[in-house]
Order: sequence, then C-alpha cells, then structure tokens
Amino acid sequence: MTSGGRSGGAAQAGEARGGLRLLALLGALCAVALMGAAIWRSSEQQALAGIAQKGRADLALASDRITSQLKRYQELAVLMADHPVLADLAGGGAAERDAARALLTAAADKTAALDLAFADPSGRILARATRGRAAAQLDLRRSDYFARAMQGALGTGHGAYGRGAVDMPDPSDADGAQQSVDRPQRAYFYAAPQFAPQGHVAGALVVVVNIDMMEWDWIGGNPAVYFLDEAGEVFMSNRRELLFWQEGAQGALIAPQVAQRAMEQAAGQAVGQVSALASGEAGQDGPSARHVPRGSYDLWRLEWGPYLPARAMALSRDLPVIGLRAVAMVDAAPARRIAWLQTGVFLALCFGFAAMLVPVMARRRVLARANAQLERRVARRTRELSGTNAALRREVAERIAAEAALKQAQAELVQAEKLSALGQMSAGISHELNQPLMAIQQFAENGALLLQKGKADVAGENLGRISALAARAARIIKNLRAFARNESEPVVKVDLVQVIDTAVEMTQARRESDGVVCDWQSGARAPIYVRGGEVRLVQVFVNLITNAADAMSGADGGRIEITIEQGARLKVRLHDTGPGIKDPEKIFEPFYSTKTVGEGAPDADGMGLGLSISYGLVQSFGGQISGANAAQGGAVFTVELEQWQDAEAAA
Repeated sequence: MTSGGRSGGAAQAGEARGGLRLLALLGALCAVALMGAAIWRSSEQQALAGIAQKGRADLALASDRITSQLKRYQELAVLMADHPVLADLAGGGAAERDAARALLTAAADKTAALDLAFADPSGRILARATRGRAAAQLDLRRSDYFARAMQGALGTGHGAYGRGAVDMPDPSDADGAQQSVDRPQRAYFYAAPQFAPQGHVAGALVVVVNIDMMEWDWIGGNPAVYFLDEAGEVFMSNRRELLFWQEGAQGALIAPQVAQRAMEQAAGQAVGQVSALASGEAGQDGPSARHVPRGSYDLWRLEWGPYLPARAMALSRDLPVIGLRAVAMVDAAPARRIAWLQTGVFLALCFGFAAMLVPVMARRRVLARANAQLERRVARRTRELSGTNAALRREVAERIAAEAALKQAQAELVQAEKLSALGQMSAGISHELNQPLMAIQQFAENGALLLQKGKADVAGENLGRISALAARAARIIKNLRAFARNESEPVVKVDLVQVIDTAVEMTQARRESDGVVCDWQSGARAPIYVRGGEVRLVQVFVNLITNAADAMSGADGGRIEITIEQGARLKVRLHDTGPGIKDPEKIFEPFYSTKTVGEGAPDADGMGLGLSISYGLVQSFGGQISGANAAQGGAVFTVELEQWQDAEAAA
C-alpha cells in the first residue's frame, strides 16, 4: 500500500474516532441533564415534604390556639347560665334586672367578651352588658344558636355584630402602612340554656366573643392562616387583608370586590370569563392565584399582596368543634431554592469531573507512547534483576521462617500464662473451701461427742450448722466459679454485726485450741448495714481472725480485739497481741507468707493467698483494708466499708 493510501486510511480512522467522541459527549450531556432533572425533582419533593410537615404542625398549633381561646367563653356561658341572679330575672322587677346587668357587665369586663345577654324563651333580652356604649342589634329570634339553646343544648354560631373600624394594610403604600376600614364587626356566639326547677328551658345566656381582639396578638405570624365558614368566606385570619374573601373554584380565594364584580357581570359576559373570575385568576383587575400542583402537594402561585408568599403550599384542617375550616398558606419558595442548590452542586461536580477528565485523557495518550518505550527498557532490565530477585526470594523465605518461629513462641507464652492462671485459681479454690470444711469437721466431731454424752439437742444444732456451712461452701464454689468467669457477686445490704458474729463463731474451735481469746461484744449492738456480699465478707474476717490466731499460736495465749468505729465510712479494727507484721508493705501481695510448710492451722500452709484474696474482696465492695503494727505491740488490721444508704434500696 502506498503512503497516500495509508494517509487516507488514517484520516478516515481519525474522522471516525472524532465522530464517536462527539456522540459520547452528547450522550454524556444528555445523561447529566436527565440526572440533574431527577435530582431537582427529588430534592423539591423532599423539601416539600419537610415544609408540609412543619406547616401541618403550625396549622395545628394555630387551630388549637383559636379553639382554646373560644373554649374559655364556652365555659363562661355554661357556668354562668344557672347563676341565681339570672334565674330571678323571669319574674323579677327593676332591681333584679339591675343586678343581672351588673353581673353581666362585670363578667364582660373581666373576660374581655364583646357582650353578654340573657333572654327568655321568646328571644326577648331581659338583661345585657352594654360595655359603656350602645349595644349592637342582637336578633335572637332568627338565630340558629339561640334556637339550639332553646332545645336544651349549647348553641354556637358566628357572624357580624354591628360595625367597627379595623386596621388594614394599605395596598398603595409599599412600606406597609395601616389604614382604618369600616367593616362588619366579627363575633362568635355561645348560647347556654338555663333550666327551670321543673326541667324546662327558662332562658339562655348569650356570650358574644370579639374576634378582632382574639386576632390582635396573632396578626402577622407565619404561616398565613385563615378560617373559612360553611359558606366558604374567610371569617378569621392572621392576614387581615384576607378577611371576608370568598373561596372559589379549586380552593382559591376571591377578593370581595372581585366576587361582587363577577356577580354583576355574570349576566353580560361569557361563561369562561366569569369562571376565570370565580377561580381567582383576576389578572390586572384584582389579586390572582394560579393552581400549580406538585405530586400530592397543593401548590399555588399567589399575587395577594406583600404579606403573603408568592409560591405557597395550601394545607387545610377541619375544625368541627367551632364549625370552621382552617387553611394555611405555607411559603414553598425554600423548596425550589433547595432543589436548585442541590442540582447546582451536582452539575458543578459533573463539570468539575469533566474538566479533570480532559487533561487526564490527554495525559493517557502521552503515557501510552511512553509505555511502549518503557517496556523496551524493562526487557533490558529484566535480565539484570533476575539475580536480585533470587536473593530477595531467599530473604523472604528466611523472614517467613522467622515469623513462624515468633508465632510459635507467642503461642507457648500464651499457654504458659494459661497454666499460671490455672495454678493460681486452684490454689485459691483450695484456700476458700478449706475454712468451711474445717468448720464442718469440727462441728461433726463435737456433734459425735455430744451424742455420746446424750446431748441430742445440742448435737442437732451442730448438724444445722454443718448444713449451713455446706450451703456456704456451695455458695463459695458458686462465687469462685463466677470469679473465674470474670463475674462478681452483686453488692447487697449486709448486717456487719451478723457477719462478724459468724466469723467469730466459725473460728471459735481454732482459737480455743491455741488459747486465743476474742474480745467482741455483739449482744447489745443494733444491726449495722454496709454494702457488700455476705459470704465474701465473712471470708474476709475469717481470714483476718485465722491469721491473727496463727501469729499467736506459739505463745502462751493471746487476745484479738474487734471494734467498730462509725463515721462517714465504717471502720472495723482487729488488734492482736502477736509479734506484729514483719513487712507491712508486702503483706497483701499474692504468695507472700512468713509461714513455713506445716506451720499454723491445717488450712493455712504458707501459700500467702488469704490476705491477698481478702484485699481484692474488700476493694470489690468499694472499701479498703490495711495492716500496720500497733504502738503498744501486735498487729492492727483496719477494714473500711461503705454504709448502706436507704436511697440505694429505693433506686
């Protein structure tokens, strides 16, 4: 093939690769656009869900607030309807009417009610609180709430009560100035029946609630909330510019002037134009609203003034207790901002990745050319490195062998530690069980002698003690087994006096054999409760008494004095008349003992574990144990324990 043919084929191949790259670029852009749209949609839905959740909570709070405020006046009507002063109005004269008027006026002043009136069954008002001005017209004969009260139930209703000046935002002022507008004064009515002694309805107390005053400290709060009556008219709202607006098609509100114009033009306009007005799309003639639903969320584009969101989510809640329906217009603009923000972050990451990918691809082509040259150099260097690789293999083999030897040594060390721990545990078990077993042996021997002497009752007591000691040995085994599993006996309420009595009793035979006297007076002591475990605490004092007796076994008698000092922490002192402690700093170390094999009692063969175990047991109860030489001779061991608090039992 000629050079021209080769160059033409290369050009065609280059064009084909360029076309593929262009298609790949377009596909990537389409994929990014689709993913961006999906992210925008998902982010908006998530943000709308959060806005809806908060909006429902705010709507429930606003609804509960209005309901609770109205409930106070409901309770006022129910409680005052049967007042004796009002009951005397039916057949009373001017004095009774004056008293009733004074009562109603005082109640209106104290509760900020707009008016209170009491009427007979015909609807004639017998007494009324005027509040210092001429009262508005109150036609009870045609009111549904009064008719309901005449049936013996609580009547409710709402509507206009005269006229009054209401501060409204001035739409022509951009600074939000207020203007006074003369509008019907809104009121909520409660009519509570009064029952005669014969059981029939004798009249009704009507409480008129001032809605303008209830709204006063609620105006301007977020979100915008309004309450619709059965006719779809805004009766209450924290945006006063929405008052008396009428609900149109799809839930949009129509301003009163727009609704009036729609009614006036209904006869002369096409159906479509009238429908546009009724749906809220008033255009330039008035405030407009356009429905733009997003999935399950009811969204609107509003042009209702500067104090209402331009993009709002409509949430509604029925309030059958007061006969109204609450609607909240929650600002939904943050959802779109969040969606654009997250989509922008995604697109920025994509473009950043693309900006990084272009030089990477160019570098890849350069590296491909360099790789061919490198492979040739590697081939030359391979022969040179063969010898080095062989040496490295030998070194690796040696290191593997050394590592295996190290692991074997570690395994042997672990096994040695296990054997050491097993030896210590077996020694501890023998030491812990030796005390109750020796006591059982002594009680059994004493029992046999008592039976020979015919003292069966005393022998029976010894048998009971043997049974208790056997149970105690079982508990010791259980505790040592728990100790081997790193478990601990629960800290409970223990009588310290009873514990010392038990320890003194268990060591009595041992002390009497060596002529050792124990000075411990417990008969007159009241129980002293400490934190600890009964079995282990008895073992501590048995070990201390036994060690003291061993120290004095070679002398002509000896004395052990046990005292209790009460304070912030209880202190039990054991003072013996022995030779003292040779090395107090090491007395609690494991396997430290001054005894030789066979010295002392049969259960203490110089293993040096008794005081070490006692030290650990006392510390597990939160206490301390110490040993020292007394100034007057002998050794003093002090056991400090925490007192049991009644608050611990309650907890």
